[in-house]
Amino acid sequence: MSSEPRPFNIAVIGSGITGLTLTLSLLRRSIPVTLYEQSSSFKEIGAGVGFHPGAVSALRICSPSIYSAFLAVCTVNAWPSKRNVWFDVFDGTSAVDAPDLASEFQILCEREGWGGVHRARFLDELVGLLADDEKAERIKFGKRVEGIEEEEGGGVRIRFADGTEARADAVVGCDGIKSRTREIIVGDEKKAKCGYSGKYAYRCLIPMAEAIEALGEEKAANTSLWMGPNGHALTFPVSHGTMLNLVAFKTDGKDWPDEKRLTLPATKEEILRDFTEFGPNVNRLIGMINDKPDRWGLFDLAAHPLSSYCKGRICLAGDAAHASTPHHGAGAGMSIEDVAVLAELLVDGSLRGPEDLEAVFSAFDESRRARTQWLVQSSRRAADLYEWRDAEVGRDYGGILKEINARQAYIWNVDMEAEIEAARANLTKRLAAERGE
Repeated sequence: MSSEPRPFNIAVIGSGITGLTLTLSLLRRSIPVTLYEQSSSFKEIGAGVGFHPGAVSALRICSPSIYSAFLAVCTVNAWPSKRNVWFDVFDGTSAVDAPDLASEFQILCEREGWGGVHRARFLDELVGLLADDEKAERIKFGKRVEGIEEEEGGGVRIRFADGTEARADAVVGCDGIKSRTREIIVGDEKKAKCGYSGKYAYRCLIPMAEAIEALGEEKAANTSLWMGPNGHALTFPVSHGTMLNLVAFKTDGKDWPDEKRLTLPATKEEILRDFTEFGPNVNRLIGMINDKPDRWGLFDLAAHPLSSYCKGRICLAGDAAHASTPHHGAGAGMSIEDVAVLAELLVDGSLRGPEDLEAVFSAFDESRRARTQWLVQSSRRAADLYEWRDAEVGRDYGGILKEINARQAYIWNVDMEAEIEAARANLTKRLAAERGE
C-alpha cells in the first residue's frame, strides 16, 4: 500500500512575469513556495509583450485566474477583419504616405487565442491575485542572491547579499537575462553571461490619437511591421487600444560599450541618424520618441546555449534559461510554457517526496531545452530577414514570407497538453529507473 507523498517547498528567484506566474501556479497546486526578489518592490521594464496561441494555452494550464488576468489586459487588432493578422508587413523605406501604402505581405496566425499586453499592466494583474497575507508570507523583497549550495542529506541553502540565508527543498531561478542562478549552475563566468546580439532598440508608447494622425487608422489600430536595411520597426496597439507601442530595431554589428548596463542614454539626433534610409512613415513615428530616449541593447544566449537547465535541485526557467531577442514575439510566451510544464511535473502522481525533485528538473530540461534554444537562434534569423541582410533572400518578399511562416508555425502550433504528457512520461521513466522498478 503506497503512502502519501511527503511535501516539499520551492524557492523562486525573481519576480518578473515568469517568477510570479510560477509562484501563483504552485500556490494553486498547494505547493509551498517563497519568492525572493532583489528589488524593493515588484518591477517590470518594457512596454508591450506578445503571447502566441501556445502560450495562451499554457496560461490556462497554469491557472484559470492567471488566464483571466491576461484577458483583463490583452489587446488584439482593433479591426475584426485583422484578427488573424499577426503583422501587416510594409516597406519602411517607401515614400508613399502611410494611409495609401499597401502591405508587401501579411503574416497570418490562423489559430485563435493570441494577443499582446502592456507588460507592467499584466504584472499588476498578477500581483493582484495574491492576497495581502500571501504577499507578506510568500514574497521577500530586498533579497539579492549571492550563493546557492545543495546541502548534504537534501535541500538547498540560499545566501543573500544582506547577510541572511534561506532554505528550501529546491530552487527555480527566474531571474532573467542577468541571472545569478545561471551563473551558479554554469560556473564558467563567460558562458553564463548573455552576449550582445549586434542589435539594439528604441521603445516608445504613443497615444493612439497621435498614432492615427501619423499613420492613419488602419495601420495605427492594428499590428504593423516596417522592413528596411539593417533595421526594422514594429507598431502594435496596447492598453486596450488607447496606446500604440513602437519598437524600432537597429543592427550595428559593433560591441556593446558597457556590458554591465542593458540600456544606455541616446539622443533624438542619434535615432534619426540610425534610420536615415527609412521613409517618412517610420521617421514620423521615431520623431514621437521622447526627448530623453534610451537605447536598449538586445542580449541573448545564442553564442553559448546552456548544456542543461538544471543542476541537482537547482533549475532555470524563462530568460534565465534561454534569453532571446524579441524578433519572434515569443520569449515571454515560451517562458509561460516553461511554467506550465514545470508546475504540472511538480504535482505528478509519481512523486514521493523531495528526493524526486532532481528527476523533475531533469525531465523539465529534456522537455524544454531543444524548443527554447531553437527560438534563440531563429529569432536572430527572423530579424535578418526583416532587415534584408540575407544575400540570397534579400528583398524577395515571397521568400521572406515563406520562411517566416514556417518558423512562426513551429512556435504557434505547439500542443501544450501533449508537451506536458510527454514530460510526465519522461519523469515516470526516470523515477522507475532510479527506484529499480
